[in-house]
Amino acid sequence: MSESSRRAMEFGKLNYLIIDDFENFRLSMRQMLRSCGADRIEQAGTAAQAIRHCTYNHVDVVLCDYNLGEGRNGQHVLEELRHRKLLKRASLFLMVTAETSKQMVMGARENQPDGYLTKPINRAMLDQRLGALIEQRNALYPINRELDRENYPEAISLCLQALPKHPRYRTWLLKTLGDLYFQLGDLSHAARVFDDALKQRELSWARLGRSKVMLANRNYEDAVASLSQLIARHPDYMEAYDLLAEGLQRQGKLVDAQHTLEQAAMHSPNALLRQRHLAQLAEANQDLEAACEAWRKTVTLGTHSIHDSADHYLALAQSLTDLSEGDAEEAGAERADEALNLLKQMGKRFPEQPELDLRSRLIQCRVLAGRSKATDANRLLDQIREDIGGGQCLTADTALDYGKTLFRLGHAGEAKTLLAELAERFASDNEVLNRIEALLDEPVGFRQKLQARTLNRDGIKAFESGDLSAAVEAFSQALEIVPDHAALNLNLVQVLMKQRQSEADSSALLDRCQRCLDRLAGLPEQHRQHRRYLALRQKLEELTP
Repeated sequence: MSESSRRAMEFGKLNYLIIDDFENFRLSMRQMLRSCGADRIEQAGTAAQAIRHCTYNHVDVVLCDYNLGEGRNGQHVLEELRHRKLLKRASLFLMVTAETSKQMVMGARENQPDGYLTKPINRAMLDQRLGALIEQRNALYPINRELDRENYPEAISLCLQALPKHPRYRTWLLKTLGDLYFQLGDLSHAARVFDDALKQRELSWARLGRSKVMLANRNYEDAVASLSQLIARHPDYMEAYDLLAEGLQRQGKLVDAQHTLEQAAMHSPNALLRQRHLAQLAEANQDLEAACEAWRKTVTLGTHSIHDSADHYLALAQSLTDLSEGDAEEAGAERADEALNLLKQMGKRFPEQPELDLRSRLIQCRVLAGRSKATDANRLLDQIREDIGGGQCLTADTALDYGKTLFRLGHAGEAKTLLAELAERFASDNEVLNRIEALLDEPVGFRQKLQARTLNRDGIKAFESGDLSAAVEAFSQALEIVPDHAALNLNLVQVLMKQRQSEADSSALLDRCQRCLDRLAGLPEQHRQHRRYLALRQKLEELTP
């Protein structure tokens, strides 16, 4: 049998799907596939048709145009097929496009298509490119079958058997082998595979895999250094940025992690999950301007994505609300209006979700309060109270939102009662408890938080330098903003006790210490500052005559 006859036979065994919004191109592509030996060929003119077909039919080869007219594009199709596991590991996905912009290629690459076909396409190009991929598919099919079954030990065995038989696919086999060992937690074998590959030559995937092993072994410093070098050599290798950000987070370097993802977003701006991670990091760093921008991009990218979520809308609306509060300039009003419009869009996009509607109205309350519309805000809050009753059935997210809103509208007692009940309900959930603690400590607006934290840092610096008077002044000013903040009250007590050692009449200082500790009388045992509170209270009792 001739080579062309054998290849035509291999083409004929597979199921094909052509996705393009132009019928003439679909027909042309079908004709070329037929001339290559393909027989079972289906067509789809939209992303929805393509997803529906793959949901109910097995497809071996997808040829998808990047631009599909209005709505979802080829990247969205690939993203959804991968996310929903509608394509087998052995199936091939080829992105077909006349567009070659870096933004398009980087965005599509995030979901790992098996290849690209650049228009115009002729029969020879199709036969050569697709034929080579089909040949690789057939050689590696047994391994991919076991990967689909999640039978990783058997997949490892097949990889080891295939290495001497298929030297042309050595790179794929070694990468797959290293990843499989890593997934199974066999870090020593994974490291050996990646190290052996690196001894031959510097390979990006092997360097990335070795860095993953370092992170898993908690060797954060070396992992960060390795990934930084990898990015310096290959600035378009997006996975390295994501892993570097993870390593920096584990080191507690959240600002550096944010900057790493900002770099990545400049290279590949259309990756929704990375934009979401960037937004979360920016929020953790109190960089609300950057968080807003990243959440805004996340919402926009979610319009046609399988990863779209109402949580993205809520996060952006909350960030906009926090930024608008206390901002009397035009920008403040614009952000408040954007938040309200966003909540309306969310209601239309995710209808008939009572809890979502409730969280939307809670944010609206804070927007109104932030724009000095206290009467309207309290009227809306009264309606919310009627709808939720005691609030015992609220989720943690909604209850925290409710508590935040109560604080903002001046109902501190009600907020503290709500949060105390929430702490009892989630007594074993450290994440929820930490969020309750943070809200109790700083139940104020974003700008006030920043001001209080800056004063706290100033007070700590002054104390460490021995300037006790400046430390007392800084902590006192911060407590005027957040009077119940546990750490700030205890910081002030500690400085006052130190100051007492150099003053003849210390009764006034001790009285002030007592007032600070009295503020914390109801501090929950699970609060991070509780043990410090007990220690300082005991010390004060010993000092008091």
